[in-house]
Amino acid sequence: MEEQNTLVTLIDEQGREVEFDLVATFDYEKKRYAALIPIDEVENVNEDEVVILEVVKDADGERYLPIENDVLLDEVFNEFLEILDEMADGDEEE
Repeated sequence: MEEQNTLVTLIDEQGREVEFDLVATFDYEKKRYAALIPIDEVENVNEDEVVILEVVKDADGERYLPIENDVLLDEVFNEFLEILDEMADGDEEE
């Protein structure tokens, strides 16, 4: 997992720009995902929630796509939690 702490601006369903803090990017099942925390208010997302999106590269650069499959979203989120636990365990050992 790569720690980012970079601001990312995405466009929501209503066409508004929304800023996120890109917390980390990581791979799961040969795909790339991003964990983001909304800086701006986002409908249906609480302040303490993480948004996980698939990162897809194309000719125009990177696009952040929602994960439509609930089972896959759960799997990716659990992978993210495992990575966070590993990082926390590593920090405690130092």
